[in-house]
Amino acid sequence: MGLRQSWVGSANEPGCDFPLNNLALGVFDAGHGRRCGVAIGDQIADATALEAAGLLSLGTPLLTHPSWNALMAAGPTIWADFRVQMTDLLRAGAPAQAKVAPHLHAMQGATLHLPFTVSEFTDFYAGRHHATNVGTMFRGADNALPANWLHIPIGYNGRASSVVVSGTPVRRPWGQVKGPDDNVPRFTPSQRFDFELELGAIIAQPSNGPVSVAQANDMIFGYVLLNDWSARDIQAWEYQPLGPFQSKATATTISPWIVMRAALDPFCAAPPDRETPLLPHLADSGDDFHDIALDVTLTPQNGTPETITRTNTRELYYSPAQQLAHHTTSGCPMRVGDLLGSGTISGPTPDSRGSMLELSWGGQTPINVGGTPRAFLEDGDTVTFHGAAVAPDHRIGFGTCDGTILPALPNPYAS
Repeated sequence: MGLRQSWVGSANEPGCDFPLNNLALGVFDAGHGRRCGVAIGDQIADATALEAAGLLSLGTPLLTHPSWNALMAAGPTIWADFRVQMTDLLRAGAPAQAKVAPHLHAMQGATLHLPFTVSEFTDFYAGRHHATNVGTMFRGADNALPANWLHIPIGYNGRASSVVVSGTPVRRPWGQVKGPDDNVPRFTPSQRFDFELELGAIIAQPSNGPVSVAQANDMIFGYVLLNDWSARDIQAWEYQPLGPFQSKATATTISPWIVMRAALDPFCAAPPDRETPLLPHLADSGDDFHDIALDVTLTPQNGTPETITRTNTRELYYSPAQQLAHHTTSGCPMRVGDLLGSGTISGPTPDSRGSMLELSWGGQTPINVGGTPRAFLEDGDTVTFHGAAVAPDHRIGFGTCDGTILPALPNPYAS
């Protein structure tokens, strides 16, 4: 499908993240309180106001609260109707243009908030290159992947309470660490603080029992970029035998715009080659992987941005739908607003690794940023994710997902 022309001129410009084909969803405040908004070019269409004015009608008011959860809960038929109506309101030659135009606000200067209420957060480990790299560092190349890894999407339940929107500063955490030369652990600020480049899937339909991969696909409302900040030194000491805990609880940053799954349907990708067949309940459905280009820039304090990695969601070994299907196999209920992180998405080459842990190979081979060797993140660093599905004449972008690292607080337990 080619670029859909909009009467909002900036939406038709090359390189725009938010053409009419996208219709990404966010929550914004342009001086009139928090509203549900739709990104279009460099503008935000106030969907709450459009609904109140009768220009957008979804059967019952769904956008009165500054969150997209009500629309998410309404189901796929309403999602599709919403996209049709918004497209008709914003397309070139739209009869309602004069009525819609007063409800547009400049994106620049608007404050963006979490676009939905997060019910629960689960983080997976679904990138094979990342899992292989990390396993090689800690267990050797011959034993890099755990025995279960090629059969199930491994994950852990995280904290919904520490999910924050892009632009929120992230405080370097304190924690218990134990180095190879320590007789006992120390309580100290993390010195190996890291980012993880992930895709977040937003679940918008509840379940109360196992679901198939195809059913799981229909439960996914859309996607966000996701940075699951990680304190590697805290994690190394705490993760045996139950996995990450405080090392991942500091913050999880998501981009402020939800890209609906329907906008990404033209960008389906083939599943990975599998030398080990998956069990039937996790078999590839054929339309649950996507081609989304990703990159990360690192901006040191008072420095200039440098792109330090580029990769693609094609590198995932398990799709978000397969992750969700596996999550339900025990009968675990899913809720509207559940967030699933894909796990770090790394590619096959050194310049496509999705974390500092991999880029610096555990600190053994620091990367060069601004002329300075870097193994992990420093105070004042800003980490920014970008992502887009790219067609010849347009792109479906996510905007940015960024956070700046603040210094650790003074010891909170010092007497």
